[in-house]
Amino acid sequence: MSFIAFEELWNSSSSSENEKPYSFTAFLIHGLLGCRDDFIDFASSLVSSLSTDWRMVVVDLRCHGSSVDRDGLSPPHDSENTAKDLANLVTSLNWAWPDVVIGHSLGGKVALQYALSCAHGDYGDSAKLPKQLWVLDSVPGKIDNYEVVDNALHMLQILPSPIPSQEWLVDHMNNLGYSKFLSEWISSSLKQSGEHMAFSFDIDGVIQIFESVRDTDYWSLLEEPPQGMEIAIVRTESRVTWDPDVVERLNSLASRESNASRGKVSVHVVPRSGHWIYKDQPEKLLEIMTPRFASLVEPSSDHFGTLY
Repeated sequence: MSFIAFEELWNSSSSSENEKPYSFTAFLIHGLLGCRDDFIDFASSLVSSLSTDWRMVVVDLRCHGSSVDRDGLSPPHDSENTAKDLANLVTSLNWAWPDVVIGHSLGGKVALQYALSCAHGDYGDSAKLPKQLWVLDSVPGKIDNYEVVDNALHMLQILPSPIPSQEWLVDHMNNLGYSKFLSEWISSSLKQSGEHMAFSFDIDGVIQIFESVRDTDYWSLLEEPPQGMEIAIVRTESRVTWDPDVVERLNSLASRESNASRGKVSVHVVPRSGHWIYKDQPEKLLEIMTPRFASLVEPSSDHFGTLY
């Protein structure tokens, strides 16, 4: 069985040569057009801030980064198969199931799909739900205000080839009417390939994943989280991404009374941050996440709460 590309990080001083250097594992999932390199710095900071019991596994989603050339990651490139790749990674390498899954943006919805599929038994009887699911700046419901991104992705399918430079692409997209922010974000995925530049993703596959994830709704999972699992939504203050009705719905779910038959939802707001929270406000994000990770190692140190 083929599996997606990944990188592992842990505190190398935490074990002897014959011991496994960790007891707990967290998966980190990048966003649209990204790759595992996006999360490396934050994963390193996170594992350094924790006890010596933790390993971070940073992945390249299918059609992204080093997973582009992996055999066996066949279509359809949808949310279900993208999430299932995480389960296939675990089973292919005979790993224990991750204790925590963290996803940013599109990766957040992949994380939600992973938990949903796991809860439905799609990964087999041996699969175990993560104890914590962290969704970073990703709306859990269907999204209908990303027409510009959708249009830009389809534009990439008909770009002149080869692409000479990032600067050329930014100018080309600006001339087509795309914003500087969008143009620079997309051009940042260009990598040197010989004398020219090439994208670090497969555009056709990326479009399929984006369209599938965009149209998928996970509110039912938040309304009835599986028993023993915490779903932590970490959002920015952006009113563009976070409609007041969505914020109110999330806050209502987070403020419900505890129920032993279901899991928990928490909402955490990171002020003065852009979309890439783990890059814009890494210290604040670590302040939020580290106590929650520690509570899995020492269950009595439960710092669960809702932050506004």
